[in-house]
Amino acid sequence: METWDTIRARRNVRAYEDRPIPPEHLERILEAAWRTPSSMNEQPWDFVVCTDRQTLKQLAESWRYATHVGGSAATVVLVAPIPTDQDARDWISYDMGQATMSMMLAAADLGIGSSHAAVDDQALVRRVLGLPDDRFCVGLVAFGYPVNRPLSPVARPDRRPMGEVVHHERW
Repeated sequence: METWDTIRARRNVRAYEDRPIPPEHLERILEAAWRTPSSMNEQPWDFVVCTDRQTLKQLAESWRYATHVGGSAATVVLVAPIPTDQDARDWISYDMGQATMSMMLAAADLGIGSSHAAVDDQALVRRVLGLPDDRFCVGLVAFGYPVNRPLSPVARPDRRPMGEVVHHERW
């Protein structure tokens, strides 16, 4: 897809076909995360790629709105150092948000749907993935081919009107 079409086609997909994502496509998605800019080039991330059905089902139990993870073809778990202060926490969140969107756009470009999820049960994720004690799970990004409706540019997205959202010079 062209970049603008990819941006317009990306949407949260929570129902996936039962088919794997080719390894070279997963690698491209992960490379998009790896190439993401970060504050002061800190690169505060590690990415754990999960494709095992049992692992995905366990991760889906980490938050009440993460059930789609269990049906994904792959889920990337975003892991970061436990922040030492609010400033570090803010930048980790910002950088991880950028990495999430980079992966989602790379996936959409390949016709792969995605949806992010928060994590409520850090102990569960830590146990399932064997995370070190000095790390925490920032979030999950599930990937798979959309059921019923392939990705294509959305003509009328469900968004607040631009005039209500965009302000010029001042509020």
